Amino acid sequence: MSNKIKNIALITTVAAASLLAGCTQEQQNKISRDIQNWTGTNGVLEVYAGDKVVRRFLKVDKISTALGTDDKMPRAYRYGYGVLDENLNMQVDEGEKKVYFEISDYSNTVFFENPR
Repeated sequence: MSNKIKNIALITTVAAASLLAGCTQEQQNKISRDIQNWTGTNGVLEVYAGDKVVRRFLKVDKISTALGTDDKMPRAYRYGYGVLDENLNMQVDEGEKKVYFEISDYSNTVFFENPR
């Protein structure tokens, strides 16, 4: 029974690798983003006023593009959820809560994975 399971696992792996190899680079990138969105990341979103950080959100798992209800066209803002880092110390402190946020495409922002 053990060899049968190993054979099925091997066949499944080879089939998945073959399908992925047949995808374009754009399709592979989309699959990678979908997997990352599903698994999440420990993202940080910083909002700048000039060269100064004025808002920071921690533990952001993804930022989504807003789509129109009727036309399904992308809107000029992104949204997500993250913990508002009120004192800008790069850590979640007692009393800091997860909040919903929206940022304009024209905002001065940086999104990155938390190195900690």
